[in-house]
Amino acid sequence: MASSSHPWLNPALTVGGLLPLALLAVQGPLGQLGPNAIEAALNQTGLLALVMLLASLACTPVRLLTRWTWAARVRRTLGLLAFTYACAHLLTYAVLDQGLAWRALGEDVLKRPFITVGFTAWVLLVPLAVTSTNRWVRRLGFPRWQRLHRLAYVAAVLGVVHFVWRVKQDVTEPLIYGAVLALLFAVRVGEALRKRRARAAAAARNPA
Repeated sequence: MASSSHPWLNPALTVGGLLPLALLAVQGPLGQLGPNAIEAALNQTGLLALVMLLASLACTPVRLLTRWTWAARVRRTLGLLAFTYACAHLLTYAVLDQGLAWRALGEDVLKRPFITVGFTAWVLLVPLAVTSTNRWVRRLGFPRWQRLHRLAYVAAVLGVVHFVWRVKQDVTEPLIYGAVLALLFAVRVGEALRKRRARAAAAARNPA
């Protein structure tokens, strides 16, 4: 299936993906986010960042399991949406919750583990967003670019840990996302092992 057959796919995904953020921007000033609007915004932006990141990581396993080519074509858009929501989450915390009190922010990052891992996850996403263009793929070379973008899995692990440590008590929901991430890992590892066995079999059939 050629990418040109669905030219609307990524624009539609972008609009739909940004809609919750637009709603938050409208509902917040109108007082429609409940008694603790900042906490509600933090929860929603953080959750959407994790969901979008997991969705982007699911694209390759979905393509491997189903041969659906559209999955690979939306991976970059989902990754950028994940970064957008991660930035919104960080800005909500830094600006609205902490009022850009840099000393307090620094102490939180250094002394509160769940904020430390959350901030680290955001830092890892920055180079992935910057190098998401085709120009950067050519500049780095695909193998190096691919190795760099495996940091998305590290960021996702940290995102799940951040979620678990933030909720503290009922960790059912974050553990569900952790299970999804583990499943995605399993598919990728299984594919890597399959390729290694295929290369070994080919080498055995055609010894140098």
